[in-house]
Amino acid sequence: MSPDPGMSVEIDGPDRPQLLTEEFEELARLAARTIEGVRLEFLNGRLGVKPLRDGSHGRVLEWLVRSCLQARPELWLHSHGLRVQGARGGRAHPDGMLAPSEALAGQGEWVSADEALMVAEVTSYESVADHRVRVEKPRAYAETGIPVYLLIDRDSAEVTVYSQPDGVRYETAQILPFGKTVHLPEPVGISLDTEPLKNWVR
Repeated sequence: MSPDPGMSVEIDGPDRPQLLTEEFEELARLAARTIEGVRLEFLNGRLGVKPLRDGSHGRVLEWLVRSCLQARPELWLHSHGLRVQGARGGRAHPDGMLAPSEALAGQGEWVSADEALMVAEVTSYESVADHRVRVEKPRAYAETGIPVYLLIDRDSAEVTVYSQPDGVRYETAQILPFGKTVHLPEPVGISLDTEPLKNWVR
């Protein structure tokens, strides 16, 4: 039976052999060809399914793209698979990766985070995936050295800005409610008016 692409699946346990990164990438390619819209992720040796986006989720990303482009037109919010966690071979699908517009030219299916200024995630109302963006991804992105991680939490109507990665975790996490102006630190250097986000929570 095909997995429901709206669900997150964790495959883990003491009897399961460690999935190799190359095996994951082949599985991800197969899933993408056979299940429309499905995107697999691989963090801490565990396989997960990124939930499909709902309409309000898409509006949040549109708002973020427009805000970033207006402030920094030389940048783009890319939506590619990302190599994370260095030698541990993690693979993530952030909702957006802010980088120079030409940064990913010539790269393959899973791109390097070397030129990433920021990654962004929007919560999905799906419990396993939301745990991943709140707990696993901050660590994975900090381990990768991505300067800023922006989490837009539609459950709590808050924005969390993680910054100053030390190679293990982010040293700073600023939490602000929707409606406040959020200042994304350097190297991003953008201020976001989050008032519109109030329109896209349930």
